Amino acid sequence: MDELYKQAADLMGAAKNVVVLQADNPDGDSLASALALETILEESDKNVTMVCGIDMPAHLRYLSGWDRVVKDVPKQFDLTIIVDASTPSLFETLGKSGQIAWIKTKPVLVLDHHQTSEGLDFATVSIIDKAVSTGEVIFALCTSQNITISVEAMNFICVSIMSDSLGLTSEGTTVRSIRYIADMVEAGVSLSNLDAARRELMKREPELLPYKGKLLQRVELYDDGQIATITIPWEEIERYSSIYNPSMLAIDDMRMTIGVKVCIAFKIYNNGRVTAKIRCNPGGHIADKLASEFGGGGHPYAAGFKIIKTDDFTKLKSDVIQKAAQLLESGN
Repeated sequence: MDELYKQAADLMGAAKNVVVLQADNPDGDSLASALALETILEESDKNVTMVCGIDMPAHLRYLSGWDRVVKDVPKQFDLTIIVDASTPSLFETLGKSGQIAWIKTKPVLVLDHHQTSEGLDFATVSIIDKAVSTGEVIFALCTSQNITISVEAMNFICVSIMSDSLGLTSEGTTVRSIRYIADMVEAGVSLSNLDAARRELMKREPELLPYKGKLLQRVELYDDGQIATITIPWEEIERYSSIYNPSMLAIDDMRMTIGVKVCIAFKIYNNGRVTAKIRCNPGGHIADKLASEFGGGGHPYAAGFKIIKTDDFTKLKSDVIQKAAQLLESGN
């Protein structure tokens, strides 16, 4: 790993104009990691452009700087750093616009922690570390190569680690994860301030309360109550997504149901596209394996996939539930 860290540091050092790219499914880890790299690189006199093919979800906008993420790759850049993703299907939007082809003409550094990923064949250097989050990978890279990390950048790295580790409670959390958090708190990061900002933005519009009730009434249980699903049609995606992700309104309650090991939130779009968000409880950590069966990726407790177009959602849903049941029965 030390040699990969050195290669990554050399790429970062040689570049003047850097693109930091997130996949089409941004989350707390990917955005916080992008913001951390933006801070670290700009403090080394680099020009940084953060890019994502879709708009930042509303629930991530408590992170200062989210509005600097743009949808288009700039004309001038020397290096692309892809964070928190190394699965080709997660870059559909930029693929359709031809921008991935432009990215491939320059060096590409991948920083990720999803070890079940199939990888990107156009990457110059890939660091897919066994870490709880991509922020942890960034911290390991920078400390190993003596790259300065300011307290501002540490704030974002802490958000990344806390986000993907569920507050340092997931099975993926390691001694290294906790040690890094301790180092950053000692350096001046305030976890309470970061959480206060998150909680302030997590407050919801009044109209979401009755809608959440309707969602929970539609939850379906399968495989003797081990698998919970919710399906969100395009009309609800269109109406509510601007103020809150409908999947996230229901999925935490689904996970808190006794006996449930796997939660799957399907979204059906008006063009036939289907996405699935998968979250698992301890004892049912199959999210990454389930997602990979349908062209997606993630880690054991949180993953997802996207089907560009399906003419038979009922069959797709049945196939996903059947595969989830098989994975649970086989002991993951």
